[in-house]
Amino acid sequence: MDCRGKLARDSSSPFDCLMFDLDDTLYPSKTGIAEACRKNIEDFLVERCGFPESKASILRVELFKDYGSSLAGLRALGYDIDADDYHSFVHGRLPYERIKPDYQLRNLLMSITQRKIIFTNSDRNHATKVLHRLGVEDCVEQIICFETLNPNLCRATRPDEFPIVLKPSLDAMKIAVDIATINPRRTLFLDDNVRNVAAGKSLGFQTALIGTTSNNYEADYTMETINNLAQVIPEIWYSGPVINNHTMGPTSRDLETLLTVPT
Repeated sequence: MDCRGKLARDSSSPFDCLMFDLDDTLYPSKTGIAEACRKNIEDFLVERCGFPESKASILRVELFKDYGSSLAGLRALGYDIDADDYHSFVHGRLPYERIKPDYQLRNLLMSITQRKIIFTNSDRNHATKVLHRLGVEDCVEQIICFETLNPNLCRATRPDEFPIVLKPSLDAMKIAVDIATINPRRTLFLDDNVRNVAAGKSLGFQTALIGTTSNNYEADYTMETINNLAQVIPEIWYSGPVINNHTMGPTSRDLETLLTVPT
């Protein structure tokens, strides 16, 4: 289906591209997917790596803090963990049925004429499943994911030969910029993780932190959910004449149209 925007846009918009994180950004954390994922990681540490069950939760937190993910940490420490096997275990057991089609999100994405890219640390299979469950898989141009960031991992002859690259590392952010061929200063980067937002900000992205309305110096914008996007950043849809040095954006009726859920 054609996902070109319903509202006109011209060069008066400050954004040429919107780059979205996936989990807990395009759908709310209350679905419980993240919690289930953490449990699966701890089960992997116990069942596949032999760690005591009593230590799994602490170890998961430490690996994430020090290496960005449990998989990255395990491989850096010398554990020969196959990435596909890890993702199959951790994501294969997720309750994807909790993610429901989001018609409001679909209308929102369809209204945006700029490029729309997913940028996630998750593997491609997980990303495509989530987008399909949300009903927005045809509303994004590109998915930048674990495989995109780590193309040489399958050729490693030892676990630590190719350190895993993930957000919030600047290497990951630079790979995304190169792969997507975008100008960070003309790109809005939306993520629920403050560290990821800070990394994006350091490279010149315009940033939005999802999941809070509290002020955050790393983020240019904050919003409770992605469906607040039109109210918080209406300049995405700016078009039309400039009056008194202000570009006219969408009217309140336009925004209501964006958020209309079909019956």
